[in-house]
Amino acid sequence: MDKLTHYRECVQRLIQEYAQVCHLDTTEEVEVILDKERDHYLLLELNWEDDKYHYYPIFHLDLKKGKIWIQQNNTERRIAHELVEMGVPKEDIVLGFQSPYRRQFTEFAAG
Repeated sequence: MDKLTHYRECVQRLIQEYAQVCHLDTTEEVEVILDKERDHYLLLELNWEDDKYHYYPIFHLDLKKGKIWIQQNNTERRIAHELVEMGVPKEDIVLGFQSPYRRQFTEFAAG
């Protein structure tokens, strides 16, 4: 299996597993978006509270230039470390939500 195929499977598994947990814990709608052509992967929570609509990204990951970019993680899970446990090297994980300057001080790729 080539590297990108493995990364796609890891990202999809991570999002789908978390989506199942969300469905058990909440009455909100949880939406899984897997854009396999463009390598964009999202997990969203959608709900109404009184007259206010909530659109809340839980996870947003992209595959760019052979690396997994974590664009958003609104959970307490350490998904970068979970990806490492799935066999993704730290140098292929970018914390996109960190400023480019700060990424150099993490244990993951700078970009």
